[in-house]
Amino acid sequence: MKKIFLFLFVALGLGLATSCIEEMNPQNSTITAEQAANAPGAYDNFVTAITSTLVGKFTYSGSGTTPYDYGYPSFFLMRDFMGNDLPVSGDNNWYQQWYTCGVALGPGYAVAQYPWTYYYGWIKNCNTVLSLAGEDPEKDKISGAGIAHAMRAMFYMDLARMYAQKTYAMDKTAITVPLITESTSLAEMAYNPRLPNDEMWAFIISDLNKAEDYLAGYKRTTVYTPDLSVVYGLKARAYLVMEDWANAQKYAKMAQNGYAIMTKEQYTSRDTGFNSPNSSWMFGVTFKPTDPNILLNDGDSSWGSWMCIEVNPDVSGCGYASNYGQPPIIDRHLYETVPATDFRKNCFVDFKLDDLDEAGCIEGLKAYSNYPDWVYRTGYDSNYKKVGGLSLKFRLAGGQEGHDNQYIGFVVAVPLMRVEEMYLIEAEAAGMQNEGNGITLLTAFAQTRDASFVYGTHTDAYGNTSTPLFLNEVWWQRRIEFWGEGFATFDVKRLNKGIIRRYPNTNHPSPYRWNTTTTPDWMTLCIVQTEGNYNYKLINNPVPIQPSSESEEHQW
Repeated sequence: MKKIFLFLFVALGLGLATSCIEEMNPQNSTITAEQAANAPGAYDNFVTAITSTLVGKFTYSGSGTTPYDYGYPSFFLMRDFMGNDLPVSGDNNWYQQWYTCGVALGPGYAVAQYPWTYYYGWIKNCNTVLSLAGEDPEKDKISGAGIAHAMRAMFYMDLARMYAQKTYAMDKTAITVPLITESTSLAEMAYNPRLPNDEMWAFIISDLNKAEDYLAGYKRTTVYTPDLSVVYGLKARAYLVMEDWANAQKYAKMAQNGYAIMTKEQYTSRDTGFNSPNSSWMFGVTFKPTDPNILLNDGDSSWGSWMCIEVNPDVSGCGYASNYGQPPIIDRHLYETVPATDFRKNCFVDFKLDDLDEAGCIEGLKAYSNYPDWVYRTGYDSNYKKVGGLSLKFRLAGGQEGHDNQYIGFVVAVPLMRVEEMYLIEAEAAGMQNEGNGITLLTAFAQTRDASFVYGTHTDAYGNTSTPLFLNEVWWQRRIEFWGEGFATFDVKRLNKGIIRRYPNTNHPSPYRWNTTTTPDWMTLCIVQTEGNYNYKLINNPVPIQPSSESEEHQW
């Protein structure tokens, strides 16, 4: 008998869990899958790997210098940059391919490989757990199987929304992605067609039904692992896409139990704003000080580097948002539609500050940050050359020490699901059954952000003039409430909205000021070419074509 270290490589090398086990020393050093599965604690390590691999590692590239290879929240920005609400703040933004409909969105480029590698790797982690748990899990494996079913449903839900050419509500036969489960063989993977919407969403609901059963008695210790409330939340999301309004409302309401909507103080906190779980966070991820994304590349390949702009430039001098000319900004028109009485407006710098001299601008920035000089330099030393629209929604962790040391400041948590989403799903679903009930619920929610809120003031249709006013109001709330949290493209596609980037005083850079009346084709991702090389049943999506010129100026 000897001590050996077992490295459980999960999902195409995605993530690594280690376990010290007692094992017979065989003639060779190979450890079989059966030995791995039977090792003490191995099953729990596989379960942990489902969520521990969501952030913190250079999963795709293995390179310590890849700027957007840091996990699940990176896909928030890939998707949000595709639309209206998160313009690039200058040239040479690392997320520019998604914003500009660049050639790299085609299937022959690494950009297309990112989501495919990540998501199917995470799915493989889930499949591994479900294979070990079996169809009728023993008591000690039930919660792990529940987590695997919930997370697999979440991953396929994202994939279906990213790759289907049409949404479930528009065309139930539109194809999504190939389905790979714990029982899919290698031979089947070579002839694995993309599932139509109706079959994929039925599978997602089936997974969530099993998760609901298996997690019924599960008590988690942190919000970084899904529990029954998260399953309810995922069901609410799924039924919203499917326009099963009754079930969307039902599960959104059930998911709210035990949570509280964020207060103004929590939402706009200069210390813990969107970097630490609070009473509204249902599910999240967190970076750790030991993560490769924190330790390597000066911590710059991380969410904090991209979204937090208050890094001390004289001490740290790091951060794509703070110091490398790529600060996050909000679409000017969206900002200007937010009333001054809505506290969410305080997360973004007023565009009027750019009309002041340097001293006046810095004085004005004190309303947003304890470090106004740094914020000024972030804006004016970058390609943006302004401060109007800069985001201060996401704050650095670790207090003063975190502002001086990015290895502390970038160790933030990121929300994946908040109870506010459930209130808005409940309102939308109720309103699509009875508009009066929906307006009542929507107004009650909006007044937690703006006591002066008046229904009927946010009517911009973005091309889709057939959209009911009520849905436009719900969409507006979602846009401002979840800015930067990965919902933008999903909502544009779900509601068949267009984008409007060219309008008077736009802050979208030229030559990418495009307006569309329907969802732009670059919001439907291409499948990486290598998948087609080995999957003979695969049909790819068309390569998106960049508009040839800027649009005429839109008048609001």
